[in-house]
Amino acid sequence: MEITPSILTADFCRLGETVDEAIDSGINWLHMDVMDGNWVVNRTITFGPALIKSVRKRAGPEVFIDCHLMITNAEETWDQYVEAGVDMVIAHIEAVDDFPKLISNLHEAGKMVGCVLNPDTPTDDVMGILSDLDLVLVMSVVPGKGGQSFMPEVEQKVRDFRRAIDLQIDEGGKKTKLMIDGGIKDHNAAMVSEWGIDIAVVGSGLINSKGSISENLRSIAKSLEK
Repeated sequence: MEITPSILTADFCRLGETVDEAIDSGINWLHMDVMDGNWVVNRTITFGPALIKSVRKRAGPEVFIDCHLMITNAEETWDQYVEAGVDMVIAHIEAVDDFPKLISNLHEAGKMVGCVLNPDTPTDDVMGILSDLDLVLVMSVVPGKGGQSFMPEVEQKVRDFRRAIDLQIDEGGKKTKLMIDGGIKDHNAAMVSEWGIDIAVVGSGLINSKGSISENLRSIAKSLEK
C-alpha cells in the first residue's frame, strides 16, 4: 500500500521544507486538499491553484500530485488545477452534476480523474462510472468536520469497490486505483491495506510535531509488515 501525505496538516510557513522532507523520505505522491469555504460542512477555506503551482515547482516533475476538490464548481474550474500542474483531479460525486463530462474533459487534457464519495454516500452512485475512472477515493471521515476519528464502518464500501475493480481488471478493463482518506495512522494502516486499499492519504499521522516524516513513515511501514 502506498502512502501519500495530505499537506493540509503542514505549517504553511515552511511548506517548501515539508515538501522536501517528504520527498527525501521516499514519498513520490502528494495529496492537495482544496476547500472553497462553501461545500464542506465547516466552511473551511484552504488553498487553490496558486499554492499548488508553487508545490509543483518545488517538488519537480517526478512527483505525482493530485488535488482533492471539496468545492462547488469543479466542473467550471478543473482547468485551473490542470494549469497549476496536477497529475490527477479528484472530485466529489456529491458535488458534480455531470461526472462523465468531467472525466472526458480531464482525459482529453491528458490528466487522470478520481471520484471521491463521502462515508454516507452509497457505492452505487459511483459504480456506473467506475470503468472510466483512474481512482476511487473513499472518505473515512466527513470532509471538513474537525475532531473526527476514523470510521471503520466504511469497510464494506471499500471491499465492494475492491471486488468490482478486481473484476473489472480480470475482464481487461481499467486498473482503477482505490484510495482512502481520513484518520489513517500507524495503528490502522495495516487494517485498511487488508481491505484492499492501494493508496492511503495520511495527514497528521505523517506530518506532525511528534516526529519527522521519515520516522512516522517508518512506523506506518512497520505496521504494514506485521
